Amino acid sequence: MTRAERALDRIHSGVAPSRDEAVSLLGVSDARLPELLGAASAVRDRGRGRRITFSKKVFVPLTTLCRDYCGYCTFRRDPGEPGAHTLTPEEVIALVQAGARLGAKEALFSLGDRPEALFPEHRAFLRVMGHRTTLGYLRQICELVLKESPLLPHANPGLMGERDLARLREVNVSMGLMLETTSERLLRPAMAHHRAPDKVPTRRLRTLALAGKLQIPFTTGILIGIGETLEERVDSLFAIKDLHERFGHIQEVIVQNFRAKPRIPMAHHPEPSAGEMLRTVAVARLCLGGSVNVQAPPNLAGDLYPALLHAGLNDWGGISPLTVDHINPEAPWPLIGALRRATEAAGFELRERLAIYPEYASRPEFLAEGLRPRVQALLDGDGCVRTDYERWRQW
Repeated sequence: MTRAERALDRIHSGVAPSRDEAVSLLGVSDARLPELLGAASAVRDRGRGRRITFSKKVFVPLTTLCRDYCGYCTFRRDPGEPGAHTLTPEEVIALVQAGARLGAKEALFSLGDRPEALFPEHRAFLRVMGHRTTLGYLRQICELVLKESPLLPHANPGLMGERDLARLREVNVSMGLMLETTSERLLRPAMAHHRAPDKVPTRRLRTLALAGKLQIPFTTGILIGIGETLEERVDSLFAIKDLHERFGHIQEVIVQNFRAKPRIPMAHHPEPSAGEMLRTVAVARLCLGGSVNVQAPPNLAGDLYPALLHAGLNDWGGISPLTVDHINPEAPWPLIGALRRATEAAGFELRERLAIYPEYASRPEFLAEGLRPRVQALLDGDGCVRTDYERWRQW
């Protein structure tokens, strides 16, 4: 009997896999893959039921400038490059108000890490706006979104210290930072994070821990297929698990697959296979347990995304009725109607959630006092978005 087979036997007895067992499960044979998926689905069903959630969002690329040069990123730009842009307050408000008219509830902010540290052009822009840092500008914009639209901000601004986290907490219902990997090896020359000072794993783990200290509902996750080993992939999942056990603030864990793109250094790097993605989602579920929300982006799986339902996920992430996925613009989100049909055809219920998950929206310690009335007005008794939008639309 192989280690993977022994691990599956133990999982059927209700025992979570150890680190070494999880590594072996990532390499489980095709013949026993259905058994792995079934075990992960059973853990999901016991912990989360048969409800699959998603958030209707507007993707707000606040700035595409970034001081990191990750080998897989097509989002970032240098000043003067096509697509290099920092949104003005007027552009942001026009975008979120357009999204509100289409029923979006979340304003998802993505932006590069500390571009002011590298680009004098960006420092000049911030001075005009009355700020020294991009994080200060982000806070102003989030506050403006709350004032000028019904959308609820969720910011993913990269590394943050305690002071910036605390200030952003006041104007965000949740926040996020992808751990991506705990592999220091990927910082070496010719590796994915070689020219990315903000991808040092200890620095990202520190931000995640500070968010836990401040009781911020936090989204994180791993990026697979960027050169990490199976052992490193599991170590990243266990690092997230440890943080959640300490602070209880990890509201969502994303398993995201690398996608090759023409203009990136890793343009010819192989993408993870569908089977590898299924195995990783299933192992993430088994390692993290039934209570944690596990997500995989459907647009990055193409037509095969319904198969991910059988690997133990319980969330599809943000889906926009207006904006593209600016991180993966070549991969359109499925239409919400198609997502609903695929989810229900597999025997699940699809429900819309807010950027803050139901179990955190009901706990006042995880939400700034000024945001609580806005959140509660949108929720039904299950903590999902109410189906009667009239009161929300008249905000």
